[in-house]
Amino acid sequence: MADLITVDDPDDPRLRDYTGLTDVELRRRREPAEGLFIAEGEKVIRRARQAGYEMRSMLLSAKWVDVMRDVIEDVPAPVYAVSPDLAERVTGYHVHRGALASMQRKPLPEAEQLLEGARRVAIMESVNDHTNIGAIFRSAAALGMDAVLLSPDCADPLYRRSVKVSMGAVFSVPYARLETWPRGLEAVRHSGFKILALTPDEKATSIDDAAPHRIERVALMLGAEGDGLSVQALMAADEWVRIPMAHGVDSLNVGAAAAVAFYAVTAGRPQG
Repeated sequence: MADLITVDDPDDPRLRDYTGLTDVELRRRREPAEGLFIAEGEKVIRRARQAGYEMRSMLLSAKWVDVMRDVIEDVPAPVYAVSPDLAERVTGYHVHRGALASMQRKPLPEAEQLLEGARRVAIMESVNDHTNIGAIFRSAAALGMDAVLLSPDCADPLYRRSVKVSMGAVFSVPYARLETWPRGLEAVRHSGFKILALTPDEKATSIDDAAPHRIERVALMLGAEGDGLSVQALMAADEWVRIPMAHGVDSLNVGAAAAVAFYAVTAGRPQG
């Protein structure tokens, strides 16, 4: 059973994992280097634990102690009980959900390892917006994608905002980083995948006509908001596909486009 420790000093070193959560650059440096990530909210904390992530500690406002009682009783990690004001002073924002947990990261698998048993893979290039990362993972989980591959410069899926937006779906879909780009795509092709590049370019085939749900193994590439896929990524693809648009709209937010494209890729597949 975890120790329930009341803390009233925002500079208490035991709260270090939670300091400056709104400082994106600080957290980008600290969290991967120190092997941690932050889970926010009861559901996300529970999903992280169900996915096998080890808890380092938990930070709770008083009213959440009873709600999380079963977790407190089940983990050996310390639990810090704080006032909402102190939580805000430590983290840098008002913690609406009243519950935070510092979780231990797991080693990422190699891309080739994920590809072995997969048939439907999403590949992100240079997606650096954490909200979009979270939305894409949530759609990938909901629509039955088997795995996600990230270019080396993609944002961290375990950053607090990504985890929160995904509602913990980042724990459900296995992911890996490609070490080189776009050369790393060769491993995808060698594993038997047809690589489709999602682009609004008029030269692209309608995704309906491409019928990706009928292809044995499909890897769908998505680019960053605004810029889309790089020329190098487009040239590395086997085929360009686009989502047909109406009313003069030329493109969708990458999170929305991912959901539409994932449905087209997985249509007719049983969902688990």
